Amino acid sequence: MKTDPLKDTELHDKINRETARVHWSELERHFAHGAVVYVSEELDLVEIALRIAHDDKDAINRWMNEGKVAKVSDVQASTWQASDTLLWASVVSPFVLVQPEKHAVH
Repeated sequence: MKTDPLKDTELHDKINRETARVHWSELERHFAHGAVVYVSEELDLVEIALRIAHDDKDAINRWMNEGKVAKVSDVQASTWQASDTLLWASVVSPFVLVQPEKHAVH
């Protein structure tokens, strides 16, 4: 029986502890293997990682259809490479989820 990803506090906490800021240059080899996934700034990176870990296909497909979750494009990679952008990253094997830093609203 599948567990509810929103009630899986143990995995949520583990993902949260393992989420870190990394420079794009550290992720380029993963990008070359097609394993880097973009997560929109409007979503919670840890929640997305948790949903992927639980194979929540309905939620993942919805976010993909909305363009909020997708494999990193060549344009994104080039842009991030040019400035060696600092991104939030979380690993959910075999993927590395990345999210640009959220900009503060004043």
